Amino acid sequence: MEKIIILIDDGFEDSEFIYPYYRFQEAGYEVKIVGAKAKESYHGKYGVPYRADFSPDQVKIDDYVAVVIPGGRAPDSMRINKAMVEIVKSAFKKGKVVAAVCHGAQMLIEADVIRGKRATCWYSVATDLKNAGGIYEDSPVVVDGKLVTSRMPADLPQFCSKTIELLQSE
Repeated sequence: MEKIIILIDDGFEDSEFIYPYYRFQEAGYEVKIVGAKAKESYHGKYGVPYRADFSPDQVKIDDYVAVVIPGGRAPDSMRINKAMVEIVKSAFKKGKVVAAVCHGAQMLIEADVIRGKRATCWYSVATDLKNAGGIYEDSPVVVDGKLVTSRMPADLPQFCSKTIELLQSE
């Protein structure tokens, strides 16, 4: 069974974690949660707790087909964790699918993988995305190579469908 990583930290957007977490399992993927500390619980903006399976230093990126980055306030704290950023950078360099929703684009910016890529994000991050060399599009989902991005919770059905479609096309 192919495996997917979802990155979390306190303040993740609950729906942007929960919807992909279960949708990717439904599609046949094993989903693992990565937080700053293994076995620690992280709480979403609305209090939903999830426990990390692994810490970043325990991840062997070659074992995974994709990295998913939910939005909320979590990406702002994850982007100062070098090991979390390295997961995104390494996945991108190795040609894995990297999928980010909403503020998740902050991790793409920090990992310096957005330059020259078409992408979307929450509107308050759009200027940052452009300043990092990304090509901003205000669309529910944007796919550029192995990069999948969406703007907000309402875009989750398209986000998950396009991500699964991309994974299954390989």
